[in-house]
Amino acid sequence: MFPSKIGFFSLLADTGPVVLFVLAILLLFSVLSWTIIIMKAAIIRRAMSESRNFLDYFFDVANVDKVFGETENFRNGSIARVFRAGYIEYRALGDLKDTRRGEERIARAIRREANEETKSLSRYVPFLATVGNTAPFIGLFGTVWGIMNSFLSIGVTQSASLATVAPGIAEALVATAAGLAAAIPSVIAYNHFTQQINSIERDLDDFSGEFVKSFVNELR
Repeated sequence: MFPSKIGFFSLLADTGPVVLFVLAILLLFSVLSWTIIIMKAAIIRRAMSESRNFLDYFFDVANVDKVFGETENFRNGSIARVFRAGYIEYRALGDLKDTRRGEERIARAIRREANEETKSLSRYVPFLATVGNTAPFIGLFGTVWGIMNSFLSIGVTQSASLATVAPGIAEALVATAAGLAAAIPSVIAYNHFTQQINSIERDLDDFSGEFVKSFVNELR
């Protein structure tokens, strides 16, 4: 008789190799996703916090040399890093008298660093979207396989009793649950991080003009 209660590990022990392989893939996806979620949550939170603090300081101080001297206190802030790139280019101009050319060089340096910062913040985030899109289907494959095993058991035993179909149905449900458990946190985290990175990117675009204006004023 099929036992009335069954533990999770006992269920895994009775699971077929195909479903076990599916569960192993989903477990790997889940571990990688949570690693990325924890890592990116810390990085993006610091980037946003220090960027806000840097902007408050930037607009309080009129001198770019003094602002640059304090950027080490905001080294995790995306906007502070962009400012440093612009300042380094500004210093590299030396005694250049062509203000328009100097403005173009500074703007180009700022834009390049802003793009690099966006790429850095976005690194590994698309993997969360990949997990969110594929994990349910991988789990569905395990589900279909478990149901197929149930029908095969019915054909072999010529019986549709609970003891015959329960193991395959249990495999199917576990695979479905594992797929959803891997996908749901990944989708939520991907949408959240994307929104935050887009917000940082807008801030970089908005204030790049302010940075260039400040440097150009110093050139004159």
